[in-house]
Amino acid sequence: MIESLEGKPGKPRHRPPFVAQKGLFDRPTLVNNVETVYWIPEIYHKGADWFASHGRHGRQGLRSFSVSGRVNKPGVHLAPAGISLQELIDEYCGGMLAGHQLLGYLPGGASGGILPASKANIPLDFDTLQSEGCFIGSAAVIVLSDQDNLQQVARNLMAFFRDESCGQCTPCRVGTDKMLSLIEANEWDVEQLHRLSQVMMDASICGLGQAAPNPVLGLLRDFKEELTASNIILRG
Repeated sequence: MIESLEGKPGKPRHRPPFVAQKGLFDRPTLVNNVETVYWIPEIYHKGADWFASHGRHGRQGLRSFSVSGRVNKPGVHLAPAGISLQELIDEYCGGMLAGHQLLGYLPGGASGGILPASKANIPLDFDTLQSEGCFIGSAAVIVLSDQDNLQQVARNLMAFFRDESCGQCTPCRVGTDKMLSLIEANEWDVEQLHRLSQVMMDASICGLGQAAPNPVLGLLRDFKEELTASNIILRG
């Protein structure tokens, strides 16, 4: 974003220095997302205690969850921080669509990884999902059902990362394309997928390439039975 504001191609910078030290036009720059800025006047007028009075499962505050997928009421829902996916679906999204059973969900959009229905009671917050290989990010929650094809889900997500890659660094530019070709096959080389994922996470310049393997790694970790049931052969 800062590169674009300076009139340059929108490509990530090497860090350090971080933008807080050397950002827009080489001046120290503070970058916040829109949601953070939105809450400033609310907290100023109503007080920190009001904001902290909301929250569940030991968390405090409110959060905007952008929910899409197999629910009756998709959209942006203002809900307590720390709410679980199951609570979010039941209380804010009108439940699952008729005839659909919760299969899994992406708690933080395409980059945030994927979790199975058995983990739908984990609080959706910044410090709760890391141990599961996921993160909340911008809270763009995608709900999957038993009528979704997980291989197609993985293909769609990886195609997105491939298309969105700026192409500046080889691990992301080549890695996303290579991983897409690997998961398009009906036989997945698990060892090769893990090895490629590690290279992308370790060597990509920015978060896109570093997080691109998350959905595939999540499927390999928590959805092996579902993958094999859909005729995907897991080798290695």
